[in-house]
Amino acid sequence: MSTARRPDSRGSGHALSLDSAQELAIGALLFLAGDPEKFGCFAASSGLDPGNLRAAAQSPEFLAAILDYLASDESLLLAFATESGRDPADVQRACAVLSPRLEE
Repeated sequence: MSTARRPDSRGSGHALSLDSAQELAIGALLFLAGDPEKFGCFAASSGLDPGNLRAAAQSPEFLAAILDYLASDESLLLAFATESGRDPADVQRACAVLSPRLEE
């Protein structure tokens, strides 16, 4: 499934691949981990045991949960987007690639 592609935010026909979505989510995790307060809030809300972080980071569902967490807090989302140089909409696009759901 690493060939799954979705439109990205550039509007130029590029697509967001599974690999790109995973990279964005890992970047989001590093962003959170870079600030003990931000990471603590994420860990508490997700029930994450820091000892299991490395294993959890291999799961697309966990990576999607990181992106969902960022998207749920606009100020956090915008801070991540600014620091990473990404469009905030990329977070939702990456989340959709990592955890595709049926259209409602």
